[in-house]
Amino acid sequence: MNDASTSEKVAAAPAMRRPLRWLWLALLVVVLDLGSKFVASAYLVYGQPVEVLPVFNLTLLHNTGAAFSFLAEHAGWQRWLFAAIAIGVSIGLTVWLTRLKAHERLSAIAIVLVIGGALGNLYDRLVHGYVVDFLSFHWQDYYFPAFNLADTAITLGAMGLILASLRDDRRNTTQKETPHE
Repeated sequence: MNDASTSEKVAAAPAMRRPLRWLWLALLVVVLDLGSKFVASAYLVYGQPVEVLPVFNLTLLHNTGAAFSFLAEHAGWQRWLFAAIAIGVSIGLTVWLTRLKAHERLSAIAIVLVIGGALGNLYDRLVHGYVVDFLSFHWQDYYFPAFNLADTAITLGAMGLILASLRDDRRNTTQKETPHE
């Protein structure tokens, strides 16, 4: 099978019925994220770790930057930049979601996890001017940057998109190698 017929077969695959129904999962991510941030803010003292496990603490921190506090030391303009990025990414991913084929369920789940995480952190940026982080892993004196449930959803979603892409590539390669009439 040549590349053209593989592309035709993928294009001919039926569209996903009601792809926006997956957005309930994004809403669940937002609710769990904001709820956990509310509890962390209410019960943790800023900057004081509470040991849960020898390698895991709950530590309330406010991140004005992006991942790993990127641009956190700047005067505040980054708040609006990251808010605009979150809105743009959410819109773009929603459009992508509407174009998925019926067999692309993993992609749908991954996309809405990223949307939910982006919207959870967007809320923090718009309302507080920073993102509430409270999950802190460490090994001896090395501390991984603190994060939250929205960050976890974004990471899992990104991993899901990579996995779906690899699976689709493998499926396309297998279809190319299979002799057809």
